Amino acid sequence: MARNRLRSLSWPRLTRRGIALIVVGAVLVGISLWFDLRDILLLAFVGLAMPIVAAAFVALRRPSLAVQRSFAPAVVSAGEATRVALVVVNRGRRTLDGAHWRDRAPEGTVGPPSALLPALGPHEIVLPSGDDRVRIEYRLRMPRRGVFPVGPLRIGVTDPFGLANVEREAGAPHEVVVTPRVTPLAEALATAASIDGVVHGLQRRTHPNSDELIAREYRYGDPLRRVNWPATARRGELMVREEEQRGDPEARILLDLPGEGRHGLAVHRERDDLVDERVELAIEVAASIGVHLLENGFRLRCTGIADPEQGLVPTAPYGGEYRMPGGDHQLLEDLARTNPAGRRESARREAGRHDQGRHDHGRHGSDDRGSWAELRSRGRDAREPGFAVLVDPGQAEAAALVALRAGFEPAVAFVTASVTSGVRRMLEDADWHVVDVRRAVEIGGAWSAVATKPTAVHDAS
Repeated sequence: MARNRLRSLSWPRLTRRGIALIVVGAVLVGISLWFDLRDILLLAFVGLAMPIVAAAFVALRRPSLAVQRSFAPAVVSAGEATRVALVVVNRGRRTLDGAHWRDRAPEGTVGPPSALLPALGPHEIVLPSGDDRVRIEYRLRMPRRGVFPVGPLRIGVTDPFGLANVEREAGAPHEVVVTPRVTPLAEALATAASIDGVVHGLQRRTHPNSDELIAREYRYGDPLRRVNWPATARRGELMVREEEQRGDPEARILLDLPGEGRHGLAVHRERDDLVDERVELAIEVAASIGVHLLENGFRLRCTGIADPEQGLVPTAPYGGEYRMPGGDHQLLEDLARTNPAGRRESARREAGRHDQGRHDHGRHGSDDRGSWAELRSRGRDAREPGFAVLVDPGQAEAAALVALRAGFEPAVAFVTASVTSGVRRMLEDADWHVVDVRRAVEIGGAWSAVATKPTAVHDAS
C-alpha cells in the first residue's frame, strides 16, 4: 500500500449549517446597522467569519491515506456479486475522524452509500496496535460482462463544527473482471463431434509415410530398440521412433462482432444499444459453447472472422487457442475483455476515410483471403467442428465462412436477429447449419436442436 496524499475533487463547500450561519450573520449585520446596535455587530462578524475559516481549514487539511482494495471473487460472472474489501491506513501523524467514505462504482452499478469512516489514529511504526487502520467491506453486483474499474475511494473531510466539507480521492482504481454467463449445454453434440475432430497428435502406423512422421533424431540415452532403420537409411543419420501420442480433438469458434473491419451497422450510433444487446448474446453463446467443448476434452480456437489467425484480444494466448486445464477460465476472461464498443469507435473513425482507402482495404482483404485459404487447405486433410456466432456479418464475412466450410464438420452458425436473409442463404447454400438465437434462454435449446439433428452426428465421415 503506497502512501497517498488525498486529491481534491472540488473546492470546499459549505454545509447547510455553514450557509445558515452566514445568513444569520448577514441578518445581524443589517439589524445592527439599521438600529445602530453595535453590541451585536461582533456576533455578526463571528457568524460570517466562522464558515470562511472552516472552508480554509478543510482546504488545507490533507490527510495521508493508503488504500488496499481486493475482490472475492476477483473474477465474477455477469449478474452475480463480488465482495469488495477495503483496508484504509492512516499514514499521517494526526488522528482522522468525522470523515465520510464512498467507493466509486462502475457506471450502471449501484455502489455503497456514503457512510461514516471509523476514526483512524496516528500512524504507528514501532508498536503497531491497529488503531491506524480500518477494514471496510461491501457487496457489489455486476449486471453485465466487461472489465470495470472500481474506485478510487472518496473521502469527505469536514471541519469540527460541520460548517464546510471537501471531497478527496484516495488510492487508485482496481479492475474487476466480469465474465459472460455460461449456459449448461447437452453432451450429445460434443460426443459426436469428437469422433471427427482433428487430432494432430495421432500418428497411425497404417499411413504410407508413418516412418517419417514418427521418426526423430537420435538422442543420447535413447534405447536401441527404438531405432527406426528405414528412416535412418533414408536420412543418413540415426533416427528413433517418437512415442505415439493422441492429441486433443480440435474445434473452432468464429465470433462475428460489429466494427470488425467493415462499415455497416456498427457505425450508426442510434442502433448501438440494439447492437450491444445482440453482441452480448453472441458472446454468451460463444462462452457457453467454448466452455462446453473444453470440458469435453477439446482444444479450442476462438477467433474473429476477419482475421482467423488472431485471438479476440491482444492478450489471447497462442492466437486464441485454449486447452484444459485452465482454458475455460482463460477463455471467459478473454471474452470479458472483448470490447465491441472500441471496435465501433474504430469503425467510425475509418468510415470517413473508407472511400480514399479502397486500395489499402483491398490489400488487407487479400491478406484475409490468404488466412482463409490457409484454413481451407487444412480442411482438405482433416476437418474439425466449426461454430460461427454471428451478429451482423457483411458479404465479406459470409464469403469467408463459405470458403471455410470445407474445413468444418459439423459446421453450425448461430445467428442473431440482425443477420440478413441474404447472408443466411449464402450459409445455407454452403451447407452451414443455421440456428436462430434470439434470447439467452434459447441457447440451451438451440444447442440441443443441433445435437439431435442427424447430419450433425453422422455427416462427419
